[in-house]
Amino acid sequence: MSFPELKIGDLTARMPIIQGGMGVGISLSRLASAVANQGGIGVIAGAMIGMREPDVAQNPLEANLRALRDEICKAREMTSGIVGVNIMVALTTFRDMVRTAIEKRADIIFSGAGLPLDMPKLLLEMCEQKKEEFRTRLVPIVSSGRAANIITRKWLSRFDYLPDAFVVEGPKAGGHLGFRPEDITDPNHALEKLVPEVVDAVKSFEDKKGRAIPIIAAGGVYTGADIKRFLDLGASGVQMGTRFVATHECDADVRFKECYLSAKEEDITIIKSPVGMPGRALQNSFIESMREGTKKPFKCIFHCVSTCEQEKTPYCIAAALINAMKGNLERGFAFCGSNVARINQIISVNELMTSLQKEFDEAVASLSAKLQKN
Repeated sequence: MSFPELKIGDLTARMPIIQGGMGVGISLSRLASAVANQGGIGVIAGAMIGMREPDVAQNPLEANLRALRDEICKAREMTSGIVGVNIMVALTTFRDMVRTAIEKRADIIFSGAGLPLDMPKLLLEMCEQKKEEFRTRLVPIVSSGRAANIITRKWLSRFDYLPDAFVVEGPKAGGHLGFRPEDITDPNHALEKLVPEVVDAVKSFEDKKGRAIPIIAAGGVYTGADIKRFLDLGASGVQMGTRFVATHECDADVRFKECYLSAKEEDITIIKSPVGMPGRALQNSFIESMREGTKKPFKCIFHCVSTCEQEKTPYCIAAALINAMKGNLERGFAFCGSNVARINQIISVNELMTSLQKEFDEAVASLSAKLQKN
């Protein structure tokens, strides 16, 4: 059987797969458009998107906004599919980047690393100021039913706006995690628990407004069988990041991708990020030197994340991730999901999506055979 479609507002993705937004520079227009062309939802990551702009150190706001505009336009030239943008609430440029993504008519804005309580206001203001209708869908990223409940209640009471969907990100995700370090391995916070929790949290709002709020499962989704499992738990789709890094179309340097190929289970570690959140990454000499205290506080030039305390942190997270994306892993590190050690080859996005469909079909057939046998 075919994958079920994923509907977000009036958008319909042929495959219920969202490519996670991976900053800094891991998922830009090339990867996003490739995923969109295969019937999924491609996502451009907004975090430090202007890293290659010549004036990014002198004028980071304008450099990042310019790059965001350019990447959305490039993606539009390469696909007629669904293209979203991931913009973290913690970015100092959050409001400006949201306005820019709306103005350039991104199909969806995904937003986590904080509660995007005012995002509908920015959309409504753009419609009022420009005297035209903007249809960008707004999708918060949460890690609990409580967070989904808070956002939905606030959006409805203040803006009469129902979230177009929710991404529920569990503790097996790559990069920054919305959990306390002690909760990352707690079974009570597993994605299998979170998905039904968020489905239940939004049900009364769906009933009240008479329309669905699709729930997207994220964090540790690796195979087509995983996709079926989370759909069976009430999700309408999944978000995947790590699998898409190991594709030819991924925007990162090939040396970044190759570190995924060589990763072993014991290489996966949880770091304390300068932005105040734990993060899952691949252990290397940079992380070791940071933990040993050989790196010292730095002078910030990017001012990219509002929660970063530069006077206390031993390195610049933006600079480290920029170096890693460029393949200079001795001066940075790679974020990764919990399944990174399972990656063993770099393939095309088409090959990846085809394999996920096949695995999904096999999982459906296997279940059907068991039911018939019983």
